[in-house]
Amino acid sequence: QVQLVESGGGLVHPGGSLRLSCVTSGFTFSGNSMRWYRQAPGKERELVAHISSDGVFTNYADSVKGRFTISRDNAKSTVYLQMNSLKREDTAVYLCNVPSYAPGYWGQGTQVTVSS
Repeated sequence: QVQLVESGGGLVHPGGSLRLSCVTSGFTFSGNSMRWYRQAPGKERELVAHISSDGVFTNYADSVKGRFTISRDNAKSTVYLQMNSLKREDTAVYLCNVPSYAPGYWGQGTQVTVSS
């Protein structure tokens, strides 16, 4: 059974940083690419970042390019999202996903609120 547990969110001022974590279990983490999505109130879920199974290939939404960095630790079955220079429009619930193995499965997510 796939489990995705996101953490690391919180309240941060504009320009601040947060590091999100997604601890996973129930599938072969090292064999799967991973993604971070976000969903703001009243908006559709948005793909934020993608990382290949070996961590070599990454891709980002234009809105976060140069500010966010996705990474993974296959030994810990964990994917991370380092978020720098946060903006108010980054406020959302952030969720990780396993696009090939369990595309329809979502964890609880972690709330990120950027506000002064």
